[in-house]
Amino acid sequence: MKRISQLSLAALLLCAITAPAFAKKATVKIINQSKWEIHHIYLSSSDDQEWGPDQLEDEVLAKGESLTLTGIDCDLYDIQVVDEDGDECVIEQVDLCNDHSYWKITDKDLLKCEGYE
Repeated sequence: MKRISQLSLAALLLCAITAPAFAKKATVKIINQSKWEIHHIYLSSSDDQEWGPDQLEDEVLAKGESLTLTGIDCDLYDIQVVDEDGDECVIEQVDLCNDHSYWKITDKDLLKCEGYE
């Protein structure tokens, strides 16, 4: 019986040590520093082939406004932004892994998607 207790304790300690590595979550503030309203923001792990839900739902992210996302899995993400004109922009491999980090949407990002620089 003592051996089972030691094994159970070892298993619990192993789970306690490794669980945070798999469950790391981040808080990310997305700031619209572009001159366009943002009507949709979709996130997808860079390894995934499908977009997640619209992070703005029925809201609009106006110039200078921000959106804070919490509980985001620590990962590299592709982000699709759709502006007021319906122009879609995909920014690939954005690191949303740092807790309390921020990501800025700039004119440069959006114009680069449209082929301007």
